[in-house]
Amino acid sequence: MTEAGKLNRSAAYASILVASLLLTLKAWAVWSTGSTAMLGSLADTTLDLVASLATLLGVWVAAQPDDDNHRFGHDKAEALAAMFQVVLISISALSLALRAVGQIFAGARPQGAGDGIMVSAIAMLATLALLAWQRRVIAQTRSIAISTDHLHYKSDLALNLAVIAALALDQYAGIGGADALFGLLIAVWLGWGAWKASQQAIEQLMDQEWPDEKKARFLEVVARHPELKGLHDLRTRTAGNRDFVQFHVAVDPDMTVRAAHDVMDEIEDKLMAEFPGIEILIHPDPEGLVNETGLAAQDLLADAQSAPARSG
Repeated sequence: MTEAGKLNRSAAYASILVASLLLTLKAWAVWSTGSTAMLGSLADTTLDLVASLATLLGVWVAAQPDDDNHRFGHDKAEALAAMFQVVLISISALSLALRAVGQIFAGARPQGAGDGIMVSAIAMLATLALLAWQRRVIAQTRSIAISTDHLHYKSDLALNLAVIAALALDQYAGIGGADALFGLLIAVWLGWGAWKASQQAIEQLMDQEWPDEKKARFLEVVARHPELKGLHDLRTRTAGNRDFVQFHVAVDPDMTVRAAHDVMDEIEDKLMAEFPGIEILIHPDPEGLVNETGLAAQDLLADAQSAPARSG
């Protein structure tokens, strides 16, 4: 297993450990207080545990080496794990919203606010420690599954703070309905978080092109090679923490196959130095020959070569 795979797995194990601890504490707090806001926090933690297990499975599959049936690797398993988390978060948000609305109409109020506040404070401390480790792992691996898990646990900080505020306002300030209202706000928060978390996963599953800034930097590196006469049909995508790119380059039609091969090797070395872990497929064409049409036929090299001059 690669070092990135080991780091991702360690973050997934840490997430499972924290979720298991908080699940036990919050189940007791719900029984003690009857708080809807705390119940929402418990539901979120339950989903945290299930999602963390899915994350562990996703990063484990993604870390497997290429095989005969998956020549491009298994990196998209992380995006699938992230989408599974999104579905769970959405279901939790809907269920919590329905309970909060029911409690508002019923006029029910929580008891034993002190216990709930104590559990939420412990949950915040444990979550802060987990987030610190996840940030370190994400910085080194760019794992989308860990990133989605990280986003969910970041929302947990606000969620636990909301539970503390709800219990304090309802029990100590005598503001009836605060617990149910905060429960409804937490449900909206979870739904918004699910929407945001789904975007990156969908982009990877749909093989969305790189951002324009990243493509521009890529083209600038390619444009430095003096033997290239043009570049077209550039295609890019990302799966997990791996980037894939393929493109056609125009070279001198009188260049030998060996010389063209050497040029391609030089380009790949420069690109890999700038974009570690990238997988590259280059198709050399004799200058003037472009079989593609539309956007694929557009020469991207001229714009990239003139970019430094324009910026200067």
